[in-house]
Amino acid sequence: MLPESIPMDWLCAEYVADDLLRASGLVAPGSLEFRAGVQTLALTILLSRAGGDGTGTDGWLRRTAHDHPWSSWVEERLAEAGAGLPSSDLELARDTWRRLRATELRAADLAGLAGLAGPRGIDEERQVWLPAWQLGVALGHLALHLC
Repeated sequence: MLPESIPMDWLCAEYVADDLLRASGLVAPGSLEFRAGVQTLALTILLSRAGGDGTGTDGWLRRTAHDHPWSSWVEERLAEAGAGLPSSDLELARDTWRRLRATELRAADLAGLAGLAGPRGIDEERQVWLPAWQLGVALGHLALHLC
């Protein structure tokens, strides 16, 4: 049996997230955008398992959908997760969430994403500063669709 100090649940979630994002080819591995996508997807995977919300692509797609309140869900899960996750995994998840909230990345404006219809699409020339988690959720969702 592994000691509790090894965050196996987190490491597995991060491995799956990294693999999905690499396979999608959406952003360059090693970029800040890639890291935001991996961390966001890893949090989604880990907290879905801990909360019994269902794992797998369908559950993760629901959690990362644009109309889902992902950040609120993460905060609720982290507050509840003390009983469901080993302390080492919970500590990494909380640190990751703090970094995702504190970091901003310059990217296409995703504010109107839910109302997109027809050929209009996202104006990639219009760049704004976004919290890293917001860009990560969008990248994670697209990566799940592509893989």
